[in-house]
Amino acid sequence: MTEAGLGARDAPAAAAPDIRIAGCASWLPPRTAVADAVAAGLCDEALATATGMVSVAVAHDEPAPEMAARAARTALGRSGFDDVSLILHASFFYQGHDLWAPASYVQRTAVGNQCPAIEVGQVSNGGMAALGLAVDHLRSGPASGELDRRVLVTTGDAFRPPGFDRWRSDSGTFYGDGGTALVLSSREGFARIRGLATVSAPELEGMHRGEDPFGHAPFSHRPVVDLDACKKDFLATRRVTQVIAASAAAQDAAVERALAGAGVTLADVDRFVLPHLGRKRLRAGHLARFGIAEERTTWQWSRGVGHLGAGDQIAGFDHLVGSGGLGSGDLVVWMSVGAGFTYSCAVVEMLERPDWAATTNREGVV
Repeated sequence: MTEAGLGARDAPAAAAPDIRIAGCASWLPPRTAVADAVAAGLCDEALATATGMVSVAVAHDEPAPEMAARAARTALGRSGFDDVSLILHASFFYQGHDLWAPASYVQRTAVGNQCPAIEVGQVSNGGMAALGLAVDHLRSGPASGELDRRVLVTTGDAFRPPGFDRWRSDSGTFYGDGGTALVLSSREGFARIRGLATVSAPELEGMHRGEDPFGHAPFSHRPVVDLDACKKDFLATRRVTQVIAASAAAQDAAVERALAGAGVTLADVDRFVLPHLGRKRLRAGHLARFGIAEERTTWQWSRGVGHLGAGDQIAGFDHLVGSGGLGSGDLVVWMSVGAGFTYSCAVVEMLERPDWAATTNREGVV
């Protein structure tokens, strides 16, 4: 997967094509207030206060792949493209059917072509993992007879009971439903990917497995996802300091490689798109660690949306662009982490504000 610079700042890329973002979009259902969840006994009040979350997006009947397809249609419309050469669909939780290919559903309902359509895992890092695969596909260059290669990346999740409790399955993070989409091109677009890296720390894979035995079917050991129980079991036989060190080393490596590939430092970055975690987790894992001011992130928006599984980074970027929060020359860093564990970082440079974006004064838009 790509871990190299994709062009120096203020200079054209020589060794590799300029990977462009031609379109992006999100489809999010109505919000449910955290206060209402607390009042209904769905969420502990003290935990809700600690997270700083205001609301989460909650789907009614919309299937996860359908929300992804809706975002895809909007992103394709914004890009001006009617075809792509690869479709990558990333997800976190159940997609609505067993032994089924949701990427093909997105392809049929949003594109209608016959290119490869592939599902990507990596849980919360799925969107960024798909981005890395998309970049590799684009960097290989157009096939014979092609003028351009284009990739559609989608994410879609709905965190529904009985298998998942959006308020309690992962304490400190409240989960939201929705779909996102990103259209990439090797020739056209309003932004370009300057650097991208993904680093794995497989010694931590047991963090979301704990001491649970391998099952023969989904939810054969416990009926509801309980990441806290798995984490407790995992940490019971390991030194917490070593676990933290392994996580930090992998995260640091991903950030350092992406920044080096782009030829920039964190001080050069204008905005940050971070995972939609509760405030306590966000501060510990990102803000304090990298010296990022909260106002330079999408926090004020994401605290009303919830963790979108694999889609936080695309959704956050789409929000910044669509709300008028970014303009030509701005640098945006996307950071992500997923069970496994894998850590990703991307450096994106705005080339121009697309026609569909708001022209609101950029000060205070998020």
